Amino acid sequence: MITFNNRTALVTGAGRGIGKAIAETLARHGVTVICVSKSADSCGAAAASISQAGGKARALAVDVSDGAAIAKAAETLLAEHPAIDILVNNAGITRDGLLFRMSDSDWNDVISTNLTSCFHWTKHLARPMTRARWGRIVNVTSVSGILGNAGQANYSAAKAGMIGLTKALAREFASRSVTVNAVAPGFIKTDMTHDLIGNADVAAKILEAVPLRRFGEASDIANMCAYLCSEEAGYVTGQVFTVDGGMAM
Repeated sequence: MITFNNRTALVTGAGRGIGKAIAETLARHGVTVICVSKSADSCGAAAASISQAGGKARALAVDVSDGAAIAKAAETLLAEHPAIDILVNNAGITRDGLLFRMSDSDWNDVISTNLTSCFHWTKHLARPMTRARWGRIVNVTSVSGILGNAGQANYSAAKAGMIGLTKALAREFASRSVTVNAVAPGFIKTDMTHDLIGNADVAAKILEAVPLRRFGEASDIANMCAYLCSEEAGYVTGQVFTVDGGMAM
């Protein structure tokens, strides 16, 4: 069992896939969840689904690549809540391509959405955590940020940057009992990986690198994140947890 004492969480990229699974899992444990995505429809549907299941959730449409929009959203939220106790930086996009064919916009869009958004959300939401001397921050990175992946220079760089950010902030916030950890998924069955996994030849080749010989589920990531956000994880900080079937061991 893991416990939460009347906590409020904000989960980015909560409209679908891993982010939605994280939001739903936290809500099942009694956490009030703010579901953030760029699309009002997707985060609205996620929040509605949680509410229909008996949980507490609200939707918040924010373009996480826009630092000013994040600042405005955070200001509004902190006027309504004493603190956002839990922050899960999960929002991410891909713009894959070999380096010589990668445009500046493909690079900048991925860095802004996947990495810089973590900087902005943490900067604006972590101070009340430090004042309360309780907080949980989880950054959802990727094994691509550990191993690298051809055709994903932008994505791998952003996800590796999240790991460095995690470790630096863990040291900054430790004296205030705010933990900062990262979860690195491997190949998880989501919309983002649908085309890869749906191709039998490609899927078979991928699974050769996965010792458990199966793809992960969004719930595998959500369960790890839920533990790291719980009361019981108070002595865990600055760590990167790979949930990848053994790829990066």
